[in-house]
Order: sequence, then C-alpha cells, then structure tokens
Amino acid sequence: MSHTHQYKTSVYWTGNEGSGTAAYTAYSRDHTIHVEGKPEIMGSSDPNFRGDATRYNPEEMFLASLSTCHMLWYLHLCAVNGVVVTAYEDHAEGTMLESGQDGRFTEVTLQPIVTVQDASMIDKANALHEKAHHSCYIAASVNFPVRHMARVAVV
Repeated sequence: MSHTHQYKTSVYWTGNEGSGTAAYTAYSRDHTIHVEGKPEIMGSSDPNFRGDATRYNPEEMFLASLSTCHMLWYLHLCAVNGVVVTAYEDHAEGTMLESGQDGRFTEVTLQPIVTVQDASMIDKANALHEKAHHSCYIAASVNFPVRHMARVAVV
C-alpha cells in the first residue's frame, strides 16, 4: 500500500547587507531554516562559495540526511532482528564535483561504527547495513553511489 508524506520547511534569507544582490560580493549567504515547532538551523553556503564557516551549509546537511536516514533504518532493522546496538556513530564523507557553475555529488561513503551487545550478533549486524541502505528513502532518491564501510564491535 502506498502512502504519500508531505514535508514543509521554510527558509529565510538573512543576508541582505543593505543593497540586496546588487553585486556578487554585496550580500551574505546567511539564512535560517525553520520547521514548525523545532529549533531553527542557521545556514549559509560553503565557505568556498562566500559562506559562513560557522553555519551549516546545504552540502553538509545533505550528507547528514543520508547518514541519519541510514542510521535510523539500521537501528530499526537491528531492533526487529534481535541485534542489540548499544552505540552508533558515523563519519560520512561526500565528494562533490564542481564544473564551472554546475556541481553535483559523485559519491558518498558512510562509515558507521556500531557497538553491539554480544559477539554472536556481529555477522547479522554487518549484514543489516545492506538492507538499511536499500530501505533508506534518501539514498534511493539520489543518482550517485552511496557506499557504506561499516565496522562492528562488541561492548
């Protein structure tokens, strides 16, 4: 059975420094991302594109979306398959190719480090990463490879 889910996000540009976009260097890339009932996210562009390095940029948030989608599916699959995860972290890396004014991600590698309760769970814990990858809605929506290089250890 199919279900349609709708999401709403508001983005407010806060970078008008007096003359708007009168020139490429005349404005800040700062913005605020707002979702009803949640804390705001302070955003900007990548510092390579005149952004503020202290704020999140779209590329980082995109990478975080892939990473967290995989994690949430993985934790779900572990829970329903008897694998007790006691810790999870990921150090995701993405490569973006810029060509003139065009750019696109060419690959992302997720590098989850998972701690499980018992050594007997390691094989299943490793195998569930592939299933999580195929279940992730975000990974299924991109046109480049999303790889995972997982490590599983015991408490």
